[in-house]
Amino acid sequence: MDGNWVTLHLMVVVAVVTAATMTKGSSGISLCNMSEDGLMACKPSVTQPNPTDPTTECCKAVSAADLQCLCSYKNSAELPFLGIDPDLAIALPAKCNLKTPVGC
Repeated sequence: MDGNWVTLHLMVVVAVVTAATMTKGSSGISLCNMSEDGLMACKPSVTQPNPTDPTTECCKAVSAADLQCLCSYKNSAELPFLGIDPDLAIALPAKCNLKTPVGC
């Protein structure tokens, strides 16, 4: 298991933030050093149908994230339930030219 799991956790975080935003409104949520705006910038890259390449904003957010923190979400079974394609999530760090923590 490598850094690709970081992306998977990132997408879980995106889904959690999205759900929290729907119920609480914009509350300045930050998770693993990613702002709500950064999380939402990545959502189109990990959802079907028609995923997009990650934007500069998404990659900037991922590069500033605490990737070790995001790794804690790697075994979540909720991604498909939340509309996140795990394969797309796993590919995100590579698409952003990022290194991921060892053992993640």
